[in-house]
Amino acid sequence: MRIDEALRDAARRLELAGIAEPRREASSLLSFALGKPHAFLIAHPEYQITDQQQATFDEIVTRREAREPFQYITGKQEFWGLEFTVAPGVLIPRPETELLVEAAIEHLQKLDKPTFVEACVGSGCISVSILHSLQNARAIATDISPLAIDMTRRNATLHGVDNRLELRETDLLDGIESRVDLILANPPYIPDGDIAGLQAEVRNFEPREALAGGRDGLDIIRRLIGEAGHILVDGGVLLMEIGAGQATAVADLFDSDKWGSPEFRRDLQAIPRVVTAVRR
Repeated sequence: MRIDEALRDAARRLELAGIAEPRREASSLLSFALGKPHAFLIAHPEYQITDQQQATFDEIVTRREAREPFQYITGKQEFWGLEFTVAPGVLIPRPETELLVEAAIEHLQKLDKPTFVEACVGSGCISVSILHSLQNARAIATDISPLAIDMTRRNATLHGVDNRLELRETDLLDGIESRVDLILANPPYIPDGDIAGLQAEVRNFEPREALAGGRDGLDIIRRLIGEAGHILVDGGVLLMEIGAGQATAVADLFDSDKWGSPEFRRDLQAIPRVVTAVRR
């Protein structure tokens, strides 16, 4: 089968499966299957795909038809200008989470030897991106998932920051006694009742424990606020990603005797996406 024929057939299948931009996704999947850049597909529509290449392409198109995320199929996702390894069982990095990295770097770059803790580390994209940007920073990262810890270790090694990142398989901040300059997390914050309404790629494939945050979505956020003050230095900062419509409820969780007034950073849709609070 020729490239143009394979793309036509795959785009039709993906469109019937309800995939947005089926032609673009078909092209990306074929580029991955062939190990060739998009430009090659455009320049050589007559290229004859081998039987083995066709079998590989058919397999991954079938996976995408079932709504498996593109990133799990290819095993990678770009974040903060870096390429991260991802796999089923670990949350896929989102563009809006770069706001969390941006806010952390703005604070930590003012310090001589900055230290931070990341809870719910997942793929490691947040900690690794910060450490890659700040060569004088050191971090501890935690997750209850051994798969997430392993994935973070792989990504930290890939980007040469593993010697400055200590990994702990633990629940949030449990067992951490070091005082640090910053604590950050992209915690589960989707209300349990909303999970069923998520798009199939998220609902059926991404780890529920990285998504569901209890009845109102704030269970883990409450715990982090309660625990963070014992670890942060005076003037230390707590940063968390939050969900749409949660800003007021999250602001109310901060005790004004222990925390400065929380501030919010908005994403490209003008949704308050990252909360920042300073420990008194």
